[in-house]
Amino acid sequence: MRTKTGIVTSTKMQKTVVVTVDTYKTHPKYHKRYKVSTKFYAHDEAGACVEGQKVVIRETRPLSRLKRWEVIETVA
Repeated sequence: MRTKTGIVTSTKMQKTVVVTVDTYKTHPKYHKRYKVSTKFYAHDEAGACVEGQKVVIRETRPLSRLKRWEVIETVA
């Protein structure tokens, strides 16, 4: 299963957190690296995540219309 590491940006929903994952891409012509941010909706059963916390999420079966990830651990 795929895992990603990101920062929790929203905890306003019940049992759901929004995790922003930053990745770097390289421009095909100029070969300069630039940052791309992607938001993932992740399931947080315990509701233990706090905004600004670094977490690891993994892919799972579809849990709702947007949720396809779940929080597996928090990184210090």
